[in-house]
Amino acid sequence: MATLTISQTPHLRFNPLRQEWIIVSPQRITRPWQGRKEAPQNNKTSRPDGNNALAPGGRRSNGNVNPNYESTYVFTNDFPALTDNNTTVDELDNNFDCDHPLLKNATARGECRVMCFHPRSDLTLPLMTVAEILVVINKWTEEYERLGRKFNWVQIFENKGDIMGCSNPHPHCQIWSSSFLPNDALLEDNSQKTYYEENGKVMLKEYADLESAKKTRVVVENRDWIAVVPYWATWPFEILLLPRRHVKRFTELSEDEKINLADCMKKMLTKYDNLFETSFPYSMGWHGAPTGSYLSQSCQHWQLHAHYYPPLLRSATVKKFMAGYEMVASPQRDLTAEMAAERLRNLPDIHYKQA
Repeated sequence: MATLTISQTPHLRFNPLRQEWIIVSPQRITRPWQGRKEAPQNNKTSRPDGNNALAPGGRRSNGNVNPNYESTYVFTNDFPALTDNNTTVDELDNNFDCDHPLLKNATARGECRVMCFHPRSDLTLPLMTVAEILVVINKWTEEYERLGRKFNWVQIFENKGDIMGCSNPHPHCQIWSSSFLPNDALLEDNSQKTYYEENGKVMLKEYADLESAKKTRVVVENRDWIAVVPYWATWPFEILLLPRRHVKRFTELSEDEKINLADCMKKMLTKYDNLFETSFPYSMGWHGAPTGSYLSQSCQHWQLHAHYYPPLLRSATVKKFMAGYEMVASPQRDLTAEMAAERLRNLPDIHYKQA
């Protein structure tokens, strides 16, 4: 009787960051698909688009006009999710019945920023030069340091593509800072701290070393960075981007590490676009040690890292849905992390539009 390998049969994998299990079902990758198909990503954006509210000279909905910027441009979000006010919950006119332990609320303060990557509306990160991506990274670092002096968490994130709910096609990201640690930050803080206390090692530093030695899930790597499809990945072509050195926050990166981060990002995101020859959609977020009042604490258990969560599954028009069993029970994936990494790794480093 033939023995099945783990890559051929359903099994569970544990995500140590989220402290949860995921079902891997590789036997399902050939199942027929007659469900929803997305429209192909619209890659025809003008350069620059003078009618775009985020472009140089663009008029935003509140009437403000952008300067004719020639590099990155950062401004405070016109419709922020958080505002920086010192009002406490006790000082508010609370018209909800919250005098019960099941009905809790708390003060939420913060500052929300928008960052345009480039004056050209048709240049996403993989189409930019390494030098241009480095400018973005330096601006991330600058904003992270400024906001981190005041707030306990600084969240840099990007929603790329209509399919991810991006409200404007001009390449940009957002930076939300908050007085509190968001749910995922709390989860990762606890899991990394527990691992450090039990093993005496930084979880994601050890994981980067492990993946660098094994190679099977590596997509791109250089002297300072490694991008892998994590063993516990939920999304089909999910990537975890990690520094090789123990780095807790953006502000600790050396100049060489920033240059090599730009190089790693360009190659990695180029492979994303090359996979289905489309502007590959994703949600991305950087996680590092908390800031603000946490700056005086050790936080040695933390390792800086970025999560890339792309929804596309089989083509530029078929995406993975988080629904049904995954919403009410447990996440599940068909394609193994090793299969996904191999497909991405074997793609060219040169963008299909520039080949």
